[in-house]
Parts: sequence; C-alpha cells; structure tokens
Amino acid sequence: MTYLNIDFLSDNTLEAAKQLLGVEIVTEIDGEITSGYITEVEAYLGLNDRAAHTFSGKVTKKNAMMFEPYGHIYVYTMHGHNCMNFVTTTDRPEGILIRGIEPHRGIDVMKKRRGKEKDLTAGPGKLTKALGITRAEHNGAKINGEILHVLEGQKPAAIEETKRIGIDNKEEAVDYLYRYIVKGNPNVSRFKGKADMNNGWQ
Repeated sequence: MTYLNIDFLSDNTLEAAKQLLGVEIVTEIDGEITSGYITEVEAYLGLNDRAAHTFSGKVTKKNAMMFEPYGHIYVYTMHGHNCMNFVTTTDRPEGILIRGIEPHRGIDVMKKRRGKEKDLTAGPGKLTKALGITRAEHNGAKINGEILHVLEGQKPAAIEETKRIGIDNKEEAVDYLYRYIVKGNPNVSRFKGKADMNNGWQ
C-alpha cells in the first residue's frame, strides 16, 4: 500500500484544500479499518482569517497543534462533536477542516459507530465518529502514521467553491469562498437536489 505524498500541504493552503478532494482517508483503530473519499473541505488561513482558531496569533492549549508544521491532524470539539483538520504549511498556523467523505471501506463499522444506517459522514462531526477519531486520543496524530493515512483515491469531475458554514459572526471572513466540494456528491453538508452521475467523480 503506497501512502500519498503529502508535501502538497506544505505551502498554499487553498490549493492544498482543492487537492484533498477525492483523497482517501483511512483509519485503523482498535483493529478496525474504515475509509472514505474526501468530498468537502474548508480552508482556514490562520493570522489572516478571522474565522481561524489561530487568528489572534496566540498559542493556547486548544489550538497549539495548528502552530506545528504540516503533516499532523488538529482535532477540536464543537458542541460535543470532534472535528478534524489537516495542518498545513511549515511556518503559518493554517489548516483544512475535513467536512465530508464518501464512505468506502468498513461501512458496517461506520454504521455501528454512528448508530444509524444512513447519513454517516456528511458533516465534520459525523465523519470523525464514523472513522473513530477523537480529540482526546488523536489530536496531533501524524498523517500517514499508525492511526491515519491517506491514499490516492478519486478525481472530482468539478469542484464547487462556496462560503464556509457556521461562521456567521466572523465579519469579512464570512464571505470568503474557502469551502470546496465535489460538485454533485451527496456526501456533503446540507446537500440538496439530485446526485450527479458517479457522485461527481470522473
């Protein structure tokens, strides 16, 4: 199994966010393997982005992992849900929130973890639960380490750029088009309408 080279996370966070669409995230936790293709992401540009946890430049116990170089995950909790970010760049506290994945491997395990049959991974808290990722156990884990790795997956037929979700009080940052989705894939937050052919993959 050849892990995906993640050096593309090292520089431009917006471009890296687009490149993550279609990448397969795989977790191996308690002997159970689960995975999915990334369908939805949001980029957060650190000191220049009022919506980012690192906007103030102050390092706290919560956001410290965001100030580390790329190659780790930053997991935070919001309303009781765990949310997973891929840390980017080598010198700026930036990252990419993984908001949606299309389930691929271990779907029965995902159903068990989520306690339901449908809508398993369309949202940042849903996908971490399905993949078994928690802040307490996995914040700071290495990408392509023992717990989580990424593989080459699918290619989006088209990428849609939209405003980010749930940041209504962040002034000018509300209007940034830093959310990227695989157009026509139903495994994204607030999906409406009909799925595209092949769920939007090439």
